Amino acid sequence: MQVTLYFSEEDEYLIRLLDEKARRERRSRSSVVLSILEEYFEKDKKLGEILVDLRVVKPQEVEEALKLQRNGVAKPIGEILLEKGVVGNEDIERALEIQSRYR
Repeated sequence: MQVTLYFSEEDEYLIRLLDEKARRERRSRSSVVLSILEEYFEKDKKLGEILVDLRVVKPQEVEEALKLQRNGVAKPIGEILLEKGVVGNEDIERALEIQSRYR
């Protein structure tokens, strides 16, 4: 995927800061932009919300798993979704990785 960003002269300082961060972390500019966006959108979200954002589950499937938890199923939501066959292990691992970055 290719994305083009347009910015004005007033925003040049942001590009400079972005380039400095990319150099410091030895990453590309686009990688830094994506990590900033991910942090902004995923910070403080619960695992089910992240899975929905990743489009690996539907909101209704998360709600069903939460209903099971409320009715006494003492398992993490990721485990419930795995057992129901709604998500794969790699989906849970990715969502947990995103979640742990910002907590």
